[in-house]
Amino acid sequence: MAPRLASAFGSDPQRWESALEIATLSGIAPVRRASGLKSGKKGQRKASVHFRQACPKFLRQSFHEFAGCSIRYCSWAKAHYDALRARGKGHHAALRAVAFKWIRILFACWKQRTPYDPQRYLQALQRRGSPLAIAC
Repeated sequence: MAPRLASAFGSDPQRWESALEIATLSGIAPVRRASGLKSGKKGQRKASVHFRQACPKFLRQSFHEFAGCSIRYCSWAKAHYDALRARGKGHHAALRAVAFKWIRILFACWKQRTPYDPQRYLQALQRRGSPLAIAC
């Protein structure tokens, strides 16, 4: 997976300004649509979330497969995946959510030119009081 992810980010740290740009381009970030009054309350819109169709499929597949591999070896990724499945999300939707987290983590590592350190990330989760830190 490393060559596929390296090609997704590239070698120029100025190429991307934010992790959201990569997540959006790759099709991992969901599309939110809010049009008209969809909820029963007056004046409130209810946004619906859709799967992103227009994207480079191989890039999306790369992040999706990386997330699938990570839930076998990474405790926080498995905990996040299991929590999403328990809330009723489908397998692929849960993998995209895990991939969305990985993109932000890998983007920070890529931008700072530092390797991923799982202990450092778990400590950051604990500092924030994240439920993922408790589940790990």
